[in-house]
Amino acid sequence: MDYISRIKKLKSEKKITNDKLSELTGIPLGTLSKILAGISDSPKLSNMVLIAEALGCSLDYIVSGTPENTNNYTLSADEIAFIEDYRQLDNHGKELLSLVAQKELDRVGMFSEPAAKVTSVAREKKQSTAPVRTAKILPTPAIDTTKTASSEFGRMTVLLYDLPVSAGPGVYLDDSIAEEISIPSNEKTSSTDFALRISGNSMEPKYHDGDIVLVEDTDSVEIGELGIFVLDGNGYFKKFGGDRLISLNEEYGDILLRDYAEAVCCGRVIGKLKRK
Repeated sequence: MDYISRIKKLKSEKKITNDKLSELTGIPLGTLSKILAGISDSPKLSNMVLIAEALGCSLDYIVSGTPENTNNYTLSADEIAFIEDYRQLDNHGKELLSLVAQKELDRVGMFSEPAAKVTSVAREKKQSTAPVRTAKILPTPAIDTTKTASSEFGRMTVLLYDLPVSAGPGVYLDDSIAEEISIPSNEKTSSTDFALRISGNSMEPKYHDGDIVLVEDTDSVEIGELGIFVLDGNGYFKKFGGDRLISLNEEYGDILLRDYAEAVCCGRVIGKLKRK
């Protein structure tokens, strides 16, 4: 039994005429008649989906006779359009598209990391995409974190980013705005790669609005450590909780990483500068 026979069988069982099926699907009666007569040997996938929905069966059943869609797949309008475009390609085009798809699948497969790790990403403003249920982890960029020794004994020079990383609502991190500052050079500060000025009160009582935090550039932090994070392009200073970011101020709720398309780490906070 081919797909035409299965459609006719369902129509007969449900007592649905061609006119009624055309009304239910929105497919012009002439087009529908050609499909059922076998004149259209390559009907549009979108039309087949509409017919399956109208007849109360799965697309798998119409196409292959499979009685139930065990994978529970549902095609969106964009997916249907993509498949129809794919069917119009020649063998070379289909092979090339398959190679690209496999490359992307391999890349996405690299994102399956333990919850206790978040990998670093270039600190630049990114356009937010539609959220997915798991946080993506992006590759480590090549960034310049060179520390320069100052002429003053016992001090060193690092970059301070003018645009503050937020200790409250997120704002963007931007590498293009920075100035050199001199900080004490000792065992505690020796791993400092750059500094950031924070804003807001969500990390009180330990960190306050305007504090300058010292950051070690690292591609991951452990659960319970303080770090600088970028979620969909917005910068945050928080404690890492595995699947969430946590504020020290109990008035602020946790930020769940699963609610963001991109969750990345820009460094570990090792302390702050004393206010003069």
